[in-house]
Amino acid sequence: MDAEARPSLRDLPSVDQVLKSEAALEAAERFGRAPLTVAIRAAIEEVRACVLAGQLAAMPTPDHVALAAAEQLELGSRASLRPVFNLTGTVLHTNLGRAVLAEAAVEAASAAMRSAVALEYDLGTGTRGERDDHVRDMLIELTGAEDATVVNNNAAAVLLVLNTLGAGKGAIVSRGELIEIGGAFRMPDIMARAGVRLVEVGTTNRTHAKDYLGALDADTGLILKVHTSNYRIEGFTKEVGARELSAIARAHGVPLVNDLGSGTLADLARLGIGREPTVRDCVAEGADIVTFSGDKLLGGPQTGFIVGRADLIAALNRNPMKRALRVDKIRLAALEATLKLYRDPDTLKDRLPTLRLLARPMEEIRTLAEALAMPVAALLGDGYAVAVVDCASQIGSGALPQETLPSAGLALRPVDGSGRALAALASALRRLERPVVGRIAEGALLLDLRCLEDPRGLLDSLAGLPLAPLPA
Repeated sequence: MDAEARPSLRDLPSVDQVLKSEAALEAAERFGRAPLTVAIRAAIEEVRACVLAGQLAAMPTPDHVALAAAEQLELGSRASLRPVFNLTGTVLHTNLGRAVLAEAAVEAASAAMRSAVALEYDLGTGTRGERDDHVRDMLIELTGAEDATVVNNNAAAVLLVLNTLGAGKGAIVSRGELIEIGGAFRMPDIMARAGVRLVEVGTTNRTHAKDYLGALDADTGLILKVHTSNYRIEGFTKEVGARELSAIARAHGVPLVNDLGSGTLADLARLGIGREPTVRDCVAEGADIVTFSGDKLLGGPQTGFIVGRADLIAALNRNPMKRALRVDKIRLAALEATLKLYRDPDTLKDRLPTLRLLARPMEEIRTLAEALAMPVAALLGDGYAVAVVDCASQIGSGALPQETLPSAGLALRPVDGSGRALAALASALRRLERPVVGRIAEGALLLDLRCLEDPRGLLDSLAGLPLAPLPA
């Protein structure tokens, strides 16, 4: 480039000049003058660096600098917690927020956010009320328990129960039930934090009634049964059923606590998904306390439920820890609306997204995949081949780990077969305005369509891909 034609630092627009440009005036209305000024200074510094490096063919106008600053502000204003397309094949994906809430729950939560609500106020008497009362009666109705209370997740429920019933005492649990789940939740650690002494009985694969009986003593606070929802031990195995364990606990005057983990209020076998013990089953088998989650198979917001004997629930509510673990008005509103859906089993599957997605027919998903294959291929360009494939979805969040659901999806394969191109595509999809998250398997990026209910939205999102997402 001719040195005389090269842009000079003398030609750099000033911050004041840029702020007076038409583009800056429009951006200031959206982002505010102070943030825009900071962004303009940064944009000018980038131009200065390009001038010094001899990389600039022409000096940008004040409007161009303002537009560059506004673009950076636009990127920075994106919410980090924003909607994504979950095409991983895992319906209750912990890292993607688990259950999608029913519309009734979304509306109820929105209403609670917009207004003052009678959270702990009894409208009948005009006196202080209890926040758990908004869902207590429905939980009793749906589970058959004497009483119920709610905390912010199932880990909190287990912690509160152990601390209330067993602090300073022993808690008997089968060695084969000392689970670890994601996020460093390990049952022995939770028990230690709760102030409970762990008493392991049996072996990893076999535990007998005599093992529990041999461990019971005057220092026993409770017997804990943990549903191994995220793994299975098969082969030469033995466990003591909840009904038999309940009789042992009752005969020795100690409570039986059944940590159901995921937990469900519906019979999943009727939906063709698989058999998972319901909360009502556990209560009927004689558990004194049952704990379970709200945002997994139940399909509601993140919550921990505790149902069982009225005297034990009352003790839990007196524990000062309960206040630290309580749920807010937004989750209570969504939870109440979700539980109401369970009162009508005939319409539950259609109105609750979790059950609707889990029970979605394979034929419907495959038809969707066939309809999307050509449009997706056109958006990706010649660098990738798109094929309709059969695949297997899973429930996720520790529920029925061995059960898979027949599904269908799109396999996106780079024509050159390179792993670099595959990684580039997966990265490009994650950077879209509404990110698309799939999984890499067998040399392809697999988009399992079980959870896709907005195909038009997916195509609109993919339209934002760069023309050539292949790496250089």
